[in-house]
Amino acid sequence: MSRAFNIAGPCKPDIHYMLPPERRFPGLLPLVETQSYFVVHAPRQTGKTTALMALARELTASGTYTSVVLSMEQGQPFQHDLEGLEPAVLGGWRRTCKAHLPADLQPPPWPAAARGDRLREALSEWASRSARPLVLFLDEIDSLQDEALVTALRQIRAGYADRPNGFPASLGLVGLRDVRDYKVASGSSPRLGTASPFNIKVGSFTLENFTQADVVDLVGQHTDETGQVFEPSALAEVWRLTSGQPWLVNALARECVTVLRPDGSTVTAQDVRLASENLVRRMDTHLDSLAEKLQEDRVRRIVEPILSGGAAGNLPQDDIQYVLDLGLMRHSSEGGLVVANPMYAAVIPRMLAFVPRHGLPQIKATWLREDGSLDEHQLLGAFLSFWRQYGQVMLRTAPYHEVAAQIVVLAFLDRVANGGGWVSPEYQLGGGRIDLCLRWKQQRVGIELKVWRDGRPDPVAEGLTQLDGYLAALGLDSGWLIVFDQRAGLGPIEGRTSSSETITPGARRVTVIRG
Repeated sequence: MSRAFNIAGPCKPDIHYMLPPERRFPGLLPLVETQSYFVVHAPRQTGKTTALMALARELTASGTYTSVVLSMEQGQPFQHDLEGLEPAVLGGWRRTCKAHLPADLQPPPWPAAARGDRLREALSEWASRSARPLVLFLDEIDSLQDEALVTALRQIRAGYADRPNGFPASLGLVGLRDVRDYKVASGSSPRLGTASPFNIKVGSFTLENFTQADVVDLVGQHTDETGQVFEPSALAEVWRLTSGQPWLVNALARECVTVLRPDGSTVTAQDVRLASENLVRRMDTHLDSLAEKLQEDRVRRIVEPILSGGAAGNLPQDDIQYVLDLGLMRHSSEGGLVVANPMYAAVIPRMLAFVPRHGLPQIKATWLREDGSLDEHQLLGAFLSFWRQYGQVMLRTAPYHEVAAQIVVLAFLDRVANGGGWVSPEYQLGGGRIDLCLRWKQQRVGIELKVWRDGRPDPVAEGLTQLDGYLAALGLDSGWLIVFDQRAGLGPIEGRTSSSETITPGARRVTVIRG
């Protein structure tokens, strides 16, 4: 039986396709060999635990070390209860060692120790009795906060000088963020803001996304084992849609081979695009958990100006670092923040439009011809009618007040696309607009959304130039420019919503919609 693309928990090499751990952490082995302590941080579901478990297996199999990944997550319910914290963590460690280490390498019984010193004493006793140096990776370290976190870090630091015979020879803290960003409730800052009380680390490593070559390698393992081929254009589309995010790569490939092409036939670029649409519509676990982060204020402070196309202003450095650490955003090659990949870009507005979309009235699909094709003229009429009748009310239900109008339009277009189409949004911080492509079967409609705010000139001229470039990139000769007039003192939406035809500087036909 062939292996599978994994989308749930750490990969197992006997049943899952996976990349070699040394490729994912090329600088880690020298730190182990020099008895170093370090930090590994990366967004969730990028493969940290998978790669470290594979590395630990290799280190143990070498006969030189005893190595295992131990979780700190069992201590999460005991943030202010050391009496409960340390036994919970040590109990979890015992179970993990029993499952992943041979009997002769498992730790001895944990010794009795005073509260606040049990982790150190346990590690000391194990290292003292071990026939091999210990190499440990403490996963989910940032599940601990406040007193629990500080206590754990101090115990590790206290034992550091006794390595390798009286404490682990090498140790890595593994989590979402670097150690200085771990949450504490003491003092005036909500975060450590320093490497202390873990100032013994010699470095911090992050796990990068797959490279394009990694994507080809991972999918190639499936082809080698099953004979099922991904066309070069399909592999390119996987890379384009995911930017190498490991969970997304595995999820797209899995959707293609188990749902769209279970017969083993060749996977095409169109299959990959359809797989992406399926995942976004279903809001599979990874995407759903990512979308939950949109409700956090520090995420909203970044995402809202990106969606509005405006400038972010003086954002806290920690907010920026947080969305980068989540893997939600990345720095673009031109500078500034952009959404990390096209699939996340599709998820963000869809999630924000969830309430408005489900609050939409029943809308008859008057925009479809008898042959099932899209009638753009009828679609325009349906939108204008909807906006005049329901726009004012719908704006009140949308989250992210600054981009409420854009979210409502996205909700409408998503309803249009449901059952046979797709809405692809493009936006970036400081871009001044949102570009959308409504895809219906073989048809496409290019749309640009802009906002007219107080103290600013009419954005139509700028919008026509910007839309010109977007339509050119899509290979279209016509499109829509929607301008939301949000200046103070205006009358009701139904009285000022209108449409007109014009020509862009590049001689493309554009319908300008004002509302």
